[in-house]
Amino acid sequence: MSHEEYMKAALELAEKGLGFVNPNPMVGAVIVRDGEIIGRGYHRKCGELHAERNAFADCDSRGIDCSGADMYVTLEPCCHYGKTPPCTEAIIEHKIKHVFIGSADPNPLVAGKGVRLLRENGIEVTENVLRSECNELNEIFFHYITTGMPFVTMKYAMTMDGKIACCTGESKWITGEAARRNVQRERLKHSAVMVGIGTVLADNPMLTCRLENSCDPIRIICDTHLRIPLDCNIVRTAKDVTTIIAASSQNKEKRLALSELCCNTLVIGEKNGHIDLNELMQKLSDLEIDSILLEGGGELNWSMLNAGLVNKVQAYVAPKIFGGADAKSPVSGIGVPAPSDAFMLSDAKVKHIGDDILIESRVRNVHGNN
Repeated sequence: MSHEEYMKAALELAEKGLGFVNPNPMVGAVIVRDGEIIGRGYHRKCGELHAERNAFADCDSRGIDCSGADMYVTLEPCCHYGKTPPCTEAIIEHKIKHVFIGSADPNPLVAGKGVRLLRENGIEVTENVLRSECNELNEIFFHYITTGMPFVTMKYAMTMDGKIACCTGESKWITGEAARRNVQRERLKHSAVMVGIGTVLADNPMLTCRLENSCDPIRIICDTHLRIPLDCNIVRTAKDVTTIIAASSQNKEKRLALSELCCNTLVIGEKNGHIDLNELMQKLSDLEIDSILLEGGGELNWSMLNAGLVNKVQAYVAPKIFGGADAKSPVSGIGVPAPSDAFMLSDAKVKHIGDDILIESRVRNVHGNN
């Protein structure tokens, strides 16, 4: 096997941590000797052992000596004490000969120090093996650790004529089952899913992850005036799924009622008649929410874009046409006055999912966007 193939094996392991490691990165590691993988590990859950130490534990459980072996790891090994001991320490203790690294760690506590420490201890280091693939795996972590703000993905499904609902407001279902299953994976990937009160009132959604052996994202409802019904699905299930209601309303009675039903309310200042989204994002960051899947309607999508808070756009396009001058589109608001004022997207990727198409792009010039 080549260096790239060993790193691909480490990447496949890293992806097993999807949804369970936030706000930590997904990391995988394999230990190789004489062309054979002798140990495997990945970061399983935030607060638990990192990939490198799990790979060593895999070898130790089978009585395998790692001395003189190579290690392939998707992210630069940590060199500081956090919730777990530094991985560089374990690599040195197990007498690894050569470490191959995919991504550099932008965390200021690491940022090249891990590589330097390994080399100072006589361990050969090769960097940037499948760097693009390893960087893409942890785009959320890289953004959060360098900007301190949540990575926001704006997701919507629309017809080929750009409609997210019929003229009657009916929207289930625009895309097919395969595309909807992919959305569930995105819910698992992100720490939280966010919608506006309009979506709650119109659709009464659950906003949970329906994949097997998964975990539910935190649910965030933007509800300036605390209009959320106490008997809606979101509130009814708040005892089982962490739920945050962001509001400017000072209605103490409604807040108390929501609290008694296990909803967490965040008091957010008002701006132009709605909650201040920049303030909300900062408070969510303080709660270590590193990423948000924005599944709102056109008004919230516009407000988030206009505030410079969207990092990526995922547009699921179904081979259908609804028509209707008043049928809703993915982004509403007042809109931009001229084509030159458009929100510009880049790095477009197109993927066929069943009969539908997913177009994924980065938003240029986002506050803190890398």
